[in-house]
Amino acid sequence: MTIKYEKKGERIALITLNRPEALNALDGALRKDFADALRKASGDKEIWAIVVTGEGRGFCAGGDIRDFAAEGTAEDKLNVEYSASLTVIRTCEKPVIAAVNGPAAGIGMTLALSCDLSVMSEEAYMMCAFSNIGMVPDGGLSLLMTQYLGYVRAFQLAIEAEKIDAARALEWGLVNRVVPATDVVTNAISWAETIVERAPIAIALTKRAFRNASQERVMNISAFEAYLQSVASRTEDCREGAFAKLQKRKPIFKGQ
Repeated sequence: MTIKYEKKGERIALITLNRPEALNALDGALRKDFADALRKASGDKEIWAIVVTGEGRGFCAGGDIRDFAAEGTAEDKLNVEYSASLTVIRTCEKPVIAAVNGPAAGIGMTLALSCDLSVMSEEAYMMCAFSNIGMVPDGGLSLLMTQYLGYVRAFQLAIEAEKIDAARALEWGLVNRVVPATDVVTNAISWAETIVERAPIAIALTKRAFRNASQERVMNISAFEAYLQSVASRTEDCREGAFAKLQKRKPIFKGQ
């Protein structure tokens, strides 16, 4: 079971990514099940807010590197499989709160930043980790990071794959709250409880208004990133990066 789906009270859905042995890295099964769970919560009229978190020590370590050799191009996977869940988060008319309980790396960082609100463990970090394996940001992360951080800082973090600890994530406006690790999910649910006391139609329309400012652009950027990722994924450097990560060694890039 790659997803845990729970109702908290009458109005809140808690969706937990459940591959703790892989720090909840997104493989094919988890991508599908996560999108299905989000659609379920989005379509349930009794649910007025959604909380997303990860089981165990991680929030989401990104795409599963073992999925690298699976059938289908990187572009197709991003535009269909990864995009499915991110699109629901961005377009559903319910607030989605990320309870970032551990590392949010690669497209896991995209997932966290795509949510409407976020609570982060003081022990967690975010990381645009793509350059470590010869790949590029995806899922709309290049736009999200630039919006939050400005071009210069976003580009530096992307090419250097530097970890962003919770204190800096809060200072830079990447998250709303930082709390002790033991309180992340309970804090997010408590926050959701206060939100669902408000008028749901007004909340939905407010989300639509703010999302409308960048929604079309993020979709276009995500598709362009998917194309770039497809190019990157066919390079020798990318294959070397993937194998090096699996073998837990430093990659040797050759510019090929």
